[in-house]
Amino acid sequence: MNNAFDREAVRTFRFVDCGFDAATGVARLAYAFDDGPELVETVTLPGAPFALEGARAQAAAKALRLLHLVAGVSYYKAAVPGDIRIDGSAIDDATATLLDDVYLHGLGEFAYRNGLDLHGRIRFPRDAAAAERDAPADALGLRRHALVAIGGGKDSLVSIEALRAAGIDQTVAWVGGSQLIAACAARTGLPTLNVQRQLAPELFEYNRQGAWNGHIPVTAINSAILAFAAVVLDADQVVFSNERSASYGSLIEGTGEVNHQWSKGWAFEQALAGYLQREVASDLRYYSLLRPLSELAVARQFAKIDRYDAWFSSCNRNFHLMGERPTSRWCGVCPKCHFVFLALAPFMPKPRLVGIFGRNLLDDAAQVPGYDALMEFRDHKPFECVGEARESRAAMAALATRPEWREDTVVARFRDVVLPQLAGEDLAIAPLLVPDPEHGIPDAVWSRLHAYFAA
Repeated sequence: MNNAFDREAVRTFRFVDCGFDAATGVARLAYAFDDGPELVETVTLPGAPFALEGARAQAAAKALRLLHLVAGVSYYKAAVPGDIRIDGSAIDDATATLLDDVYLHGLGEFAYRNGLDLHGRIRFPRDAAAAERDAPADALGLRRHALVAIGGGKDSLVSIEALRAAGIDQTVAWVGGSQLIAACAARTGLPTLNVQRQLAPELFEYNRQGAWNGHIPVTAINSAILAFAAVVLDADQVVFSNERSASYGSLIEGTGEVNHQWSKGWAFEQALAGYLQREVASDLRYYSLLRPLSELAVARQFAKIDRYDAWFSSCNRNFHLMGERPTSRWCGVCPKCHFVFLALAPFMPKPRLVGIFGRNLLDDAAQVPGYDALMEFRDHKPFECVGEARESRAAMAALATRPEWREDTVVARFRDVVLPQLAGEDLAIAPLLVPDPEHGIPDAVWSRLHAYFAA
């Protein structure tokens, strides 16, 4: 391959090697297309030097290898070749199956938007002998401590405050350089961990030269980063804040379900949690604290806390890698802004909510199409991390009965146009607030928090 990148000419994607320098805290992840130049990504853990030896050093090496394999999705997607090669090592069937799923389902939206079919194309090489060489992971005796992923939005703040109420020691952790997340993390008053991830610069040049581009399963990558960090930093829990609605995608006519947030879903959580306990450390737990909750239940919890009103933002335009960011914390026109405003409205005094957003999104006729999509009324659910359509319909139905909201443009239109077509549908909010029994939260944690979330 010469310096020009031709996605159609690429035949093989290679995982070249990976390594971690405990003296500097820098992990190096190397990839390549065919025999082209190495694409080197770095992940830097603050707090070096680290003392890693014996069983912990072996566990860190396994966690690093998993990170190398998962993070490769950022590069693989540039050409989506049919041949995947792992230089110098072999993986067993369980590892290959996990990676097949992460790449296929995690690139689901990417494939749909680019008109690609990745079924049958993604197949990681398997080595039957690799499974025989690896004994199940032992317990490392990790300290009782949670690394909690913080994203700057309402969800992770609900988790952080729930763990605080349960008396669980925690460090709030994030990947990247977002000042908004850093300010939110500082506002918690808890210890922080800011991991830096530096993508190979060649990737951006490939994008300019016509590489395939689009949505990747970033939660899968960040989960692998924090699992590696947990082993290095001696913490027994990696905690995310993905609610049960993350498991449901958008139903596209002629295509089926495409889940924008697959790596936030229950299937991925179970697969990664099982893998880490089996392959890395049997006492390392990976789970989502909000898995039993609907988006509306999370919104109800957040409404009880006011210390973050001026600090949080769930608007995705704040977190794009490239392009403009809104001048305030809420753009007011994206699906995330639409949904968070609607989800909080039944549980929060109207002046407080309008004060947070700077305007009333439900009294603006221009927002009607956005809210129709959230309710799956004449449109499909947006490709964003938003709640289920039934949650949006239930929240809107609740507002339609309340004097302070019912005459606002979007709500009044719902009452007159949409509601008559929902005859017979259960639009009550209360059933959506009941915690679901399906989750991976450790018993010792859930026993303290069940009543907290149900109140």
